[in-house]
Amino acid sequence: MTRPYSTEPIRYRAYNNKNIDALPQFRNLGPEQRRAIQAVSHVLPFRVNNYVADNLIDWDDIPCDPMFQLTFPQEGMLSADDFERIRDLLDRDAPQDRVKEVVDDIRRRLNPHPAGQMELNVPSIDGVRQTGMQHKYRETMLFFPSQGQTCHAYCTYCFRWAQFVGMDDLKFANSEAASLERYVRSHPEVRDVLFTGGDPMIMRTGVLESYIRPLLEIDSLHTIRIGTKALAWWPYRFVTDTDADALLRLFDDVVDSGKHLAVMSHYSHPRELAPEIARTAVRRIQTTGATIRSQAPLIRQVNDRPDTWAAMWQKQVDLGIIPYYMFVERDTGPRQYFDVPLHRAYDVFTRAVRQVSGLGRTVRGPSMSCTPGKVVVDGIVDIDGERVFALKFLQGRDPDWVNRLFFAKYDEDASWIDDLEPAFADRFFFEDDGRPFQPARWRHFAVYAGAKSRGKGTPEISRQNRS
Repeated sequence: MTRPYSTEPIRYRAYNNKNIDALPQFRNLGPEQRRAIQAVSHVLPFRVNNYVADNLIDWDDIPCDPMFQLTFPQEGMLSADDFERIRDLLDRDAPQDRVKEVVDDIRRRLNPHPAGQMELNVPSIDGVRQTGMQHKYRETMLFFPSQGQTCHAYCTYCFRWAQFVGMDDLKFANSEAASLERYVRSHPEVRDVLFTGGDPMIMRTGVLESYIRPLLEIDSLHTIRIGTKALAWWPYRFVTDTDADALLRLFDDVVDSGKHLAVMSHYSHPRELAPEIARTAVRRIQTTGATIRSQAPLIRQVNDRPDTWAAMWQKQVDLGIIPYYMFVERDTGPRQYFDVPLHRAYDVFTRAVRQVSGLGRTVRGPSMSCTPGKVVVDGIVDIDGERVFALKFLQGRDPDWVNRLFFAKYDEDASWIDDLEPAFADRFFFEDDGRPFQPARWRHFAVYAGAKSRGKGTPEISRQNRS
């Protein structure tokens, strides 16, 4: 299939705290700002590329520019004490092992793996835990391909920042395509597989294909999703990169196999949709029959205005992209710099969604991806004289929780589910004697379905529920 494009290729170049002085725009920043970026980037991952620097950041509006905030570490992303500790060590040219000791201590205090992703959702094959796989919801499996655990550029808010900082015990990845295939075949309740990261689109097409193609023969699997920021950070991946056409042929094959292919694109700001190369990338993906859905968290300093979201959703609808999720910033990393109180998140979402037509109201939010599941703030209401948050499960570790309403006491300062107290009860319904999140019905269903599907010679594969 011939797919048009209208831009010349450029060579990808990445910048981090080791070579950032080579970026011309960085050299124009003030000395204190450059010093702060260097200090914070020793703790939190930092990578920007030439496309982002040249096309998305407004260098005349530093430091307030939202795309600058989205990509360059800022002093306020660390506590004042931690920032001073790091800056002092660097100013004194302290030994690297001492710097690393302090940096690692700070990182471990930033909740590197929220929602129990290293413990609660990890499946097993033949009794061996499969690090790099997550089976949190009955129908959906997440897979973290080892070669895709980096990105074309890093978002400063990224809740998977721990994947990129070089601490092996914080990494979460898997390189066994055969294990993924075996698990999905033995669990027919899994209808969707989501490739995530990092960013799977950082991989060469042949590597991505080695993971995807074996899944196309599994009848019980309906959808393959690819979570990516490449449409915003490096749209050339789909247009002029050397294997861009091979990638789209792979997308063709997925769709031709009868599977639904969904590209879950992370768009944080309408500016990411402005360059012609970004729109061309969208059009080329769509020629394969794949759908593109958009999602992003609500981030203070970046997109915490209703007009920003409304403009972004409208541009997405214009391009045939389906608005999918507005997330609440997760409880990890530099959360204190970015988070928005839940009452304000609800206000931003409501005022934004009122500005778009029904085609833009496919979006759901503001949603918290927390330990028990995806919980949306569905309203702020007064019941019997008490102001409360109305909350609802969009996904749950127990499928019976889905679409169930519950209430929490209104709190001006709350920005995450852990900040909330139950209203009209001593505990939330999904807590059981202080031992939350026991999805018994799902566990029984998974064991039954797996046993029913196993034939002679098929190894026993079971999902182990850990709380």
